[in-house]
Amino acid sequence: MAVRYPAMTQVAKKRLVVVSNRLPVALDKNQSGLLEVKQGTGGLVTALEPIVRKSNGIWIGWPGCMVTPDVKEALTKFTLETPHTLIPIDISEEEVQQYYRGYSNKTIWPLFHDLLGQFSFDLENYDAYQKVNHRFASVVAQSSMPDDACWIHDYQLIFAGQYLRELSYHGHLDYFLHIPFPSLDLFRRLPRYEEIMHAFLAYDHIGFQTSADRRNFIGCVKWMVPKARVTSRKRQATVQYEGRDVIVGYYPISIDFEEFSRGADSSDANDAAWFLRENLTIKHLALGLDRLDYTKGIRERFLAFERLLVKHPELVGDISLLQIVIPSRLNVPEYQELKRELDFEAGRINSTFSQHGWVPILYEFRTLNREQLLGHYKAADIALITPIRDGMNLVSKEFCASCTDEDGVLILSRFAGASAQLGKNALLVNPFDYDEIADAIYRACTMSADEKQNRMRTLRSEIRRNNVHRWVRWFFKEESPDVQVGPVIEQNTTDGKTGKL
Repeated sequence: MAVRYPAMTQVAKKRLVVVSNRLPVALDKNQSGLLEVKQGTGGLVTALEPIVRKSNGIWIGWPGCMVTPDVKEALTKFTLETPHTLIPIDISEEEVQQYYRGYSNKTIWPLFHDLLGQFSFDLENYDAYQKVNHRFASVVAQSSMPDDACWIHDYQLIFAGQYLRELSYHGHLDYFLHIPFPSLDLFRRLPRYEEIMHAFLAYDHIGFQTSADRRNFIGCVKWMVPKARVTSRKRQATVQYEGRDVIVGYYPISIDFEEFSRGADSSDANDAAWFLRENLTIKHLALGLDRLDYTKGIRERFLAFERLLVKHPELVGDISLLQIVIPSRLNVPEYQELKRELDFEAGRINSTFSQHGWVPILYEFRTLNREQLLGHYKAADIALITPIRDGMNLVSKEFCASCTDEDGVLILSRFAGASAQLGKNALLVNPFDYDEIADAIYRACTMSADEKQNRMRTLRSEIRRNNVHRWVRWFFKEESPDVQVGPVIEQNTTDGKTGKL
């Protein structure tokens, strides 16, 4: 039986210092031309904002623009109205190009998502990445105290912990990777991988999304760090290296279930859902909702939907795929090319299959506000979530939480982190197998009401129980989701092979 502790008691005793690439706010000019700071959205902000506030904590990150006097003034004013502090990191446009668009998103991002075809390495980008990470570390060292709870997030800041150690920071350092961690065969293709691994081991506690990610990381440690001694348990492992213990665990991130469930039952969300379906004369609406990225499998999804129409012609005129693509990184040539491919495939399929009053793919390139998002979730009969690779994919959890009528079907890629939790009651598919996706869509269209309800009810129960607040408690060891088992101690030999003690 899981051991339960009072919610977030240990975290509340310390001031939380959160460090991420972006601050949890958005800056925009109002009608008077003055900068306004608005609270950001997303799973990380939802999870951590209440704890940062409660502990009078600090959030350190890039504001998304140059840190001008106007930006500092706007952030200071916002900070005065909240019980926590925002500290901006200044990053030049050249550094954004090299550190963020370069090394973070042309090297780490594709390699960690198993996409070697998109991978490239540039030494200048790598140097800029380290330089910006050092700047983050310097600000953290200047702004925090040894007894703070310092939590650094994601692939843009792998080196921040190492540089903090070099700056004589002796506090406890936590780190969470939101994207997948690759296998040994992929990771060792990364130039300077020894430096990257050494940077990871500067932290005291490293969190991953899934057990597979943790297993991949431990496998890399055993091969690359022969002197490390690994003790494995059910959810966590301990890496003993250079006189330090590094805890390595997996903690699948989630959403605020109640917020989405309540919001989906609001009049605004129901009105938005009604308006969407009122203008569609179809029996079945499949929804795809993704940021523009080659990891999301959008083109493959279009081709699988085309396969559905060929394989099951009885659905022609009765089903449409509403694909919302959220603009992202449009100044990057690879993403511009991806958008051209999506535009072409959607146009080609629609020109082939469209009939009077019916279009197979409703392709929209835009953002959605909160009410529109919930309305789309409510209106959809099927959520088609088929990324090629994804650390977690919170859209799948948001859809289920918003499906308050329990009549929706989730079709989910096997390569999304969420499949480990939701796979038993979702329809799992391989995003490269167009026939399998087509058959899954057909099954969703012909599934009985009872089966839909049973599956969705169980999915919602899983997400309600393992929500974003529990994720935080898991990470800070204030709630144990698993029974602890006896340790298996493993020690590397000089040739990288593992022997159990």
